[in-house]
Amino acid sequence: MKRISAVLLLVLALAGAAAGFLLDHALTTAGRATFTPSAVLPIFLVLLGLAVLALAWPVRRSTRGAARHRVDPFRALRIAMLARASSLVGAVICGVGVGLGAYLLTRPIDPPVGSMTAVVATAAAGLVLTIAAVIAESFCLLPGDGPHDPDGSNGPRLEDDDDDHPRTAADTGH
Repeated sequence: MKRISAVLLLVLALAGAAAGFLLDHALTTAGRATFTPSAVLPIFLVLLGLAVLALAWPVRRSTRGAARHRVDPFRALRIAMLARASSLVGAVICGVGVGLGAYLLTRPIDPPVGSMTAVVATAAAGLVLTIAAVIAESFCLLPGDGPHDPDGSNGPRLEDDDDDHPRTAADTGH
């Protein structure tokens, strides 16, 4: 299993920005007020980022040999998947916030301060969640085994990455 791609996160952020911009444009065209995210959303996103980091910290300690107990590899995999999903969600929400803000700034009238504050806080919290989740995912990686890696890659591996040892036809376990 490989790390989340920065290109994927950037593409999702751009798609979120386009969606946020088009959402506000559609609402304005229909004669409705623009979308303003809830004030609770940025708080929730930052707390989610902190929770993901807190869950990944014991895995990091275990992989670096600082922990007394070894972490279950399945738990490490679940935390890595939570971190990956959180980074995807954070990138999209950051993009939506940027798109909403871009639309508000392109209108001929000045946006209300409350709307702009909520949009900027949402975009910033989405970025914080993405960064925290990428860091948490890196906590769940094992250090590389050095130059004698069987697949030739010296980079870090996820805790459960043991599928690089292919089975032969006689080794099916039946």
